[in-house]
Amino acid sequence: MATATWNGTVIAESDDTVVVEGNHYFPLASVAPGTLVESDHTSVCPWKGTASYYDVVVDGETNANAAFHYREPKEAAAQITDRVAFWHGVVVTD
Repeated sequence: MATATWNGTVIAESDDTVVVEGNHYFPLASVAPGTLVESDHTSVCPWKGTASYYDVVVDGETNANAAFHYREPKEAAAQITDRVAFWHGVVVTD
């Protein structure tokens, strides 16, 4: 089971992650309620498409843009639809 943790709190946990480029993409439904706050930040990957970001919030502390997802990934990345990945200090173990 893959687990994403930040500040000692589990923010996502799932047996159903998809690993792409070393990142575990968790189903959105596996993320703890209230830990993701939508950000205005975006970036573009040539083969996955435009990434949108979330701030990760735990116990009143915010890790800006620490989660990302592709709302409408390109066909080559269709397997990450409705999934979210983490970085910026979020520890993911499997």
